[in-house]
Amino acid sequence: MLIVDDLSKTYADGTEALSGIGLSVRQGEIVALIGGSGCGKTTLLRLIAGLDQASRGSVQVDGEAIRAPHPSVGVVFQEPRLLPWLDVAGNVGFGLAALPRAERRSRVAHALERVGLAEYGHRWPRELSGGQQQRVAIARAFVAQPRVLLLDEPFSALDAFTRKGLHEQLLDLWTESKPTILIVTHDVGEAVTLADRVVVMRPRPGRLDETVAIGLSRPRDPVAPTYEEAVRRVLAALDRSLRPAQTGPRPTPETRASWW
Repeated sequence: MLIVDDLSKTYADGTEALSGIGLSVRQGEIVALIGGSGCGKTTLLRLIAGLDQASRGSVQVDGEAIRAPHPSVGVVFQEPRLLPWLDVAGNVGFGLAALPRAERRSRVAHALERVGLAEYGHRWPRELSGGQQQRVAIARAFVAQPRVLLLDEPFSALDAFTRKGLHEQLLDLWTESKPTILIVTHDVGEAVTLADRVVVMRPRPGRLDETVAIGLSRPRDPVAPTYEEAVRRVLAALDRSLRPAQTGPRPTPETRASWW
């Protein structure tokens, strides 16, 4: 239901950020994007969200072209980006102004309950921890019931314990309406925990290099042999993506580290 066709982006200074991206994502599928520094993961998400214009190619959701921000496409950024003059409930319901008040309140209350913040509706963003703020951002994205949800490293600034809890809450919300999810991450374990497929990108210019199908049922056990094997497959694909396109020496440890 999400189709990216021959998508390319070249900036005014001649920098080719993306070249010939072709990607199809099924309804309800979760796909993780991972790759080396400068491979254009965030640029790709911005183009799909309609926040930037492509130099060539197209993005379609259910056959409808996306050329500007669209209500069918939701975005969760790396930072929560909450509005400080609105309380938590106001932030979650910010995009629901067109709905009747009763329905808006019901949706907001349900979303806050699902992310474990049922009692926090009247608090201000400044009163919340970083993990709680990101829960509010996730609730705000889901409450609008988008068909496609884009997440740009939403958990990267959080500690491992908080991140694990947010993974569970994200999947819990996803099971209700099964939106298509595309998530950018640098965390291989996060990609294997969440995604049905992991798409590895190659930099300069950014392009799709390899796709790893995870093939594990949910919930996923991070100490299970099948999980560890999936992590190894993604790491191997990342290693291959960092090698020069032509035949050459294997990357050094310093080169491998550059994908962070």
